[in-house]
Amino acid sequence: MVEPGLEASEPLIEIYINTASDEENETAENLLETLDVEQAVRQTLLAVHVEQSVTLTLVISGDLEIQALNQQYRQQDKPTDVLSFPLLDEPLVEAPAEWLWQAPDEQENENVAEPELETVRPTFVTPDELSTNLGDIMISWPTVQRQAREVGHSVAYELLFLLCHGVLHLVGYDDQTEAGYTEMVRLQREVLAGMQWEG
Repeated sequence: MVEPGLEASEPLIEIYINTASDEENETAENLLETLDVEQAVRQTLLAVHVEQSVTLTLVISGDLEIQALNQQYRQQDKPTDVLSFPLLDEPLVEAPAEWLWQAPDEQENENVAEPELETVRPTFVTPDELSTNLGDIMISWPTVQRQAREVGHSVAYELLFLLCHGVLHLVGYDDQTEAGYTEMVRLQREVLAGMQWEG
């Protein structure tokens, strides 16, 4: 749970809906209007001790668009429920290494047998008065509906569950290991339970 006294700034979230169907766009928009998306993001950030001001983009898409991106970025030619595109160079959270993604430099360094001269790249530091742009989250609307039916909970719960998952990816969590996956699911359930959402 979130520690008492911890507060985070209200996240700035840009939301785009493009499911390739006007009717589905309207259905998704109507649902989003009933949900406190900002609270879900804020509570997720607080659960992992991120208190700074942040911005992110949420795109609700159709299966075809997310399948194309899944193929392009993950070499998996199938729709998926959520994709995250972090803008950070390294994880924003402190956690065991098996829970976190690695920065591209770290992955490259693991594959290098001999040390090479590194090019020093200046680190961009966001001024305190500006929000940190975490990146983009894309969620497939048809997959949200399908998974909600299969698991037997509401579409609203599934959407918020995947949003929390996407936020965790943006700040550094990864589910490529069993330990990382287990911790992400635990955090997602904890956040939604704290918001009085039951799956």
